[in-house]
Amino acid sequence: MIITLTANPSLDHTVELPGIVERGEVLRALASREQPGGKGVNVSRAIAAAELATIAVLPGESTDPMIESLRAQGIDVLAVPTGQPVRRNITLTEPDGTTTKINEPGPLLTEDDAARLVDATARAAASAEWLVIAGSLPPGLPADFYARIVRAARALTDGARPLVAVDSSGEPLAALLAAFAATGERIDLIKPNGAELAELTGTASGDEIEADPALAASVAAALVGTTDRPGPVAAVLVTLGSRGAVLVEGDTAWSARAPKIVARSTVGAGDSSLAGYLIARTAGLAPAARLAQAVAHGAAAAALPGSDVPALSGTDAAAIDVVQLPQRIPSAP
Repeated sequence: MIITLTANPSLDHTVELPGIVERGEVLRALASREQPGGKGVNVSRAIAAAELATIAVLPGESTDPMIESLRAQGIDVLAVPTGQPVRRNITLTEPDGTTTKINEPGPLLTEDDAARLVDATARAAASAEWLVIAGSLPPGLPADFYARIVRAARALTDGARPLVAVDSSGEPLAALLAAFAATGERIDLIKPNGAELAELTGTASGDEIEADPALAASVAAALVGTTDRPGPVAAVLVTLGSRGAVLVEGDTAWSARAPKIVARSTVGAGDSSLAGYLIARTAGLAPAARLAQAVAHGAAAAALPGSDVPALSGTDAAAIDVVQLPQRIPSAP
């Protein structure tokens, strides 16, 4: 069982355009669609498409159109009522795959909402193999909210479960890792992109990291640490867009190139990459094979319209070339 928490879910309206976005002009869409969204929601959708068990935990009313749409897709949902509608986001996609997003901030949640969301997530995750915490925080939730979630879930099992994967950025991610570094605890996996890893570590720019897998591995290694001095994270999966991804786990790092595709939309591609990694991990595959599945899933998602997620049969991990990088030396923390 893989539980996902999306603290700031959305109903995503995606519009496909025939050309580039031009400010102030009238644009005629080729097609449009509405789909339930949010990072954790997309991970659950991709996990379910692989016919694995998942529950999406999120704040919202059971009658909200976004939640009804998610359930109509066969996704199990644990909705924590807030009395407010789920936000709506707008995505514009151009023929070359360029994606422009306009995201609403989300409803203002109270401390009571936060407490009930923590409790619901912890109880669901206590019997799960993985807890995926993904996306931004809505207004009203403090930066340490994700740390509260993880501690509550592990407190129910004396720290034995669940394994935790995090796909977030900015202050919520930094606060989570700082909280765990202070206690010597570890997050099992984080999945930043190049820009998010740069923001988190401050050691290189996002463009530099995306252009150089060896640099991405070195920067990520500072978060993993060494056997003698472990960092707050056990593994880092860095997605590099069209350049593929890097995985740092233990004392080893791997790099994988993305296959050539005709990109239709990059929305949710990183979420599908995380799902691909977890699918391979739950199947007992080795780290290099997990990275291959992550890249295959991300590429397959980018070739689909909107925020569609691929079925496992629609990915080709065997075609992904994975190389082990030279013995890494962690960057200075």
